[in-house]
Amino acid sequence: MSIAGTGVPSQHTALPRTDHVPPLPERALPLLRAVARARYSRRYRIEVHGGPYVPTHGPVLLASNHIGHLDRPILVAVAPRRVHALAEREMFTGATGRLLSAAGQVPVARTDADPGAVRRCVRALRDGCVVAVFPEGGPGDGGVTHSRRGLAYLGLVTGAPVVPVAVLGTRLPGQCVHDHPPSRARVVVAFGRSQRVAPQPWPRRRAEVGALAERLRTVLADHVAATVAVTGIELPGRAPDQAQEDTP
Repeated sequence: MSIAGTGVPSQHTALPRTDHVPPLPERALPLLRAVARARYSRRYRIEVHGGPYVPTHGPVLLASNHIGHLDRPILVAVAPRRVHALAEREMFTGATGRLLSAAGQVPVARTDADPGAVRRCVRALRDGCVVAVFPEGGPGDGGVTHSRRGLAYLGLVTGAPVVPVAVLGTRLPGQCVHDHPPSRARVVVAFGRSQRVAPQPWPRRRAEVGALAERLRTVLADHVAATVAVTGIELPGRAPDQAQEDTP
C-alpha cells in the first residue's frame, strides 16, 4: 500500500518516518561481494554453515559476534543474500568510502548516538533488505557478554526476524583487532535459526527494548558457544588494543 499520489509505501510514514530517507543503493554491491568473496576465498579456508536459516526474501537482521575487522567484509561477502552492514564512519573516505557508499553500506558514528544511521537501516528493512548489526559494538572477545540496544530497536520498529551469526577465526589469540590471521587459516561463518520479533508500535519503551536486547544477546551468545564446540575454533579472547566502539 502506498501514500496516494506519491508511490511511497505507507509503512515509511510510521515512526520513525523514513519516507524522506533515500533507499540504500545496491549498484556496486554485487561487484563488491564478488571481489571480496574471491579475495578471501583465495587467502583463507572459509566455511559457511546454516545459510538456509537466512530467509530468502523480506527484511532480515543479521546479528553477529565481533572479534576483528575482517568480520564485516567476510560476512558481507559470503552471506546468502546481499547485505547492508553498519561500518565505522571513518572508513567512508576516498575511493574506499565511495565504493562502500555505492554498495549501500551504512556509515555510523562510533561514540555518539547516530539517528541518521538508524533511519537508513529502518528504511532498508522496510524495503525488504538485509541489514547486518554487531550488537557488541566494537571488536571484543566475541563471546557476546554484553549488547547494545540498536539491534533490538530495529527489530521492534520493523518486525524483521533476527538471524544469529557466529564468526570464528578472523582473529587469533594475541592479535590486535586490525590484525589478520595467516594465509590458509580456517574461518567459519555460521548462521543460526532466525528469531521472530513482534513489531512494537510507537512509543517503544526503554524497558521493552532492553528486555529484547538481552534475549537476543543470549541467543547469539549460545549460538557462538555452540559453534565453538562444533568447529573446535576457540574465541581469541580480548585483544591487546581492544577498545569498545560505540556502534548500534
